Amino acid sequence: MNGYRTQIFEMHDKPGGLCTAWQRKGYTFDLCIHWLTGTVPGSILYQWWQELGALPGQEIVDMERFYRVETIDGRAVDIYTDIDRLEEHLLEVAPEDTEAIKEATRSMRHLTRLDMAPGKAPELSNAFDGMKMLLKMLPFFGEFRKWGSMTMGEFAERFQNPLLRATWRDFLPSEMSATGLMLTMAGYHLKMQGYPIGGSLMFAQAIEKRYLSLGGTVNYKSRVARILVEDDRAVGIQLADGSEHRADYVISAADGYSTIFEMLGGDYVNDTIRGYYRDLPVIQPLVFMGLGVKRSFADFPQMITGLLLQLEKPVMIGGKEHDWMVARIHNFDPTLAPEGKTAITVMFRSNYPYWESLRKDIKAYKAEKAEIAKTVIEVLDKRFPGLASQVEVTDVSTPVTFKRYTGNWQGSFMGWMSTPKTALVSMKRTLPGLDSFYMVGQWIQSGGGAPSGGLPTSVSDGRHITQILCKRDNKKFVTSTP
Repeated sequence: MNGYRTQIFEMHDKPGGLCTAWQRKGYTFDLCIHWLTGTVPGSILYQWWQELGALPGQEIVDMERFYRVETIDGRAVDIYTDIDRLEEHLLEVAPEDTEAIKEATRSMRHLTRLDMAPGKAPELSNAFDGMKMLLKMLPFFGEFRKWGSMTMGEFAERFQNPLLRATWRDFLPSEMSATGLMLTMAGYHLKMQGYPIGGSLMFAQAIEKRYLSLGGTVNYKSRVARILVEDDRAVGIQLADGSEHRADYVISAADGYSTIFEMLGGDYVNDTIRGYYRDLPVIQPLVFMGLGVKRSFADFPQMITGLLLQLEKPVMIGGKEHDWMVARIHNFDPTLAPEGKTAITVMFRSNYPYWESLRKDIKAYKAEKAEIAKTVIEVLDKRFPGLASQVEVTDVSTPVTFKRYTGNWQGSFMGWMSTPKTALVSMKRTLPGLDSFYMVGQWIQSGGGAPSGGLPTSVSDGRHITQILCKRDNKKFVTSTP
């Protein structure tokens, strides 16, 4: 849009990186989009998605429930996306927690007035811009101070009701800052966070189509092995096949560790950067399973993001004990399965070293994945009787799978964890001593861009890095829509 001739080098054979899905025997297993921030017309993010051609006439579904939590004794709690309905429901479930419930929903309502979308790159902001941002944030300092210093685990302990404690503790990482929950629910209430029918891969392919229409070039199956540097200036890249491609600028949206310590050989780091990769917690990697089921699930609520099921007894998944299981019944998106059938995806938090070690013995690795599939089907069959006989296909991905397809450090699916200690960590797009090189994406954002996720982080980074280049080259930054 700003007159730069650009090329993308992508190690996979399709666009999107972690914003992806794959097909097995007619079923599509969607990895990424649970909700997309910026789906309401008139919002800044919606305009940005329009510029990228990301939502070309796609139907947007606004979920009625964020999660449904069910226990083995038949109790249930629904996290409604409408804050008023949520408050009413939670007060019915746990009247003993009236004060804690109303305090939380009061903050959620207040945060619906917050607009956090940054229009200008921080590197280009002046004192006046900073003052405007400060004034915009001032009314919300109380919420950020209160919830930003509290983990989800600590938030859960504020509730006396065991079901509510389990709900808050287990459907989001217990180490994560409670601010993420507050902002997520505020966005849902405003219908800012819909689901685009067609899912993640269709979303990525729409952006690719827009990019190609503007004259961009995408090179698939093109893994970058090295960033070429001359006189402390990035001048291009070398691929794994040995070919070289020269450029005026190099921008890495790839894995942070691979970029800094492998592609650049660790030559442009300081103690601060080393400290990030030594000390900061990453969002735990996943064991991700897809099931294709010959069943419509018409008896299960459609407009629901996820189902958290308590297990009768703990199960070992990837060397880690689990009491709960997160499942998504994709009956809200008919494009992901043949008519009358449904794709289901299941996630467990896991750890990378376990799977990295196990992968050295392929037979044991495959046996472990088969056992996980068996366990998941047994659990779901108890919740949905007859499901076991209706399963037509299973597919299990591990943290090693994530690493193989994306290069992501420790197999993490969204970079750094946003905790009370890391939420305000400020990372730079540049590396010390290296010119004409920039990093964008989840590895320069504390919390992977939480709570809105990695996709809004990506679109804002794309705008900001282009603003920076235009400023550097004395060009006016412009955008357009298809």
